[in-house]
Amino acid sequence: MKKIIRNISFLFFPFVLMALINETIRPKIKGKPYTVNGITTINSANYLTRKCTWVCHNKTIYCKTHHVKYLKPFYAKTDFFYFGVIKALASTGNYGAANIIFLVFLFPITILYFIIKSLSIEEEIRNHLK
Repeated sequence: MKKIIRNISFLFFPFVLMALINETIRPKIKGKPYTVNGITTINSANYLTRKCTWVCHNKTIYCKTHHVKYLKPFYAKTDFFYFGVIKALASTGNYGAANIIFLVFLFPITILYFIIKSLSIEEEIRNHLK
């Protein structure tokens, strides 16, 4: 029973934490919110040099120019993967749905699986050592 509670906690904790942080920050955000497909987002739609907004999501070069400080020397390596993921998601025909399916559900669930597997193996090793 403890394992089930632990595993469910690992599954839901990141989503609860993300929602908690988002809802705590929402009242403090100033500026015109970004609206896409009838959904109003938390972040601003304005071009801001002091922080990332939806402009950075839609125009990566703007973000790289104004906000990236430490990765500039690594663009040659990171851009291949970054734009590769974007192209792969766009190639599905529905970038938004693919983004949610792969980056919000499948990728985190895969990580969760390996965390749980690792904890189970660690517990098994501890039991064998006793």
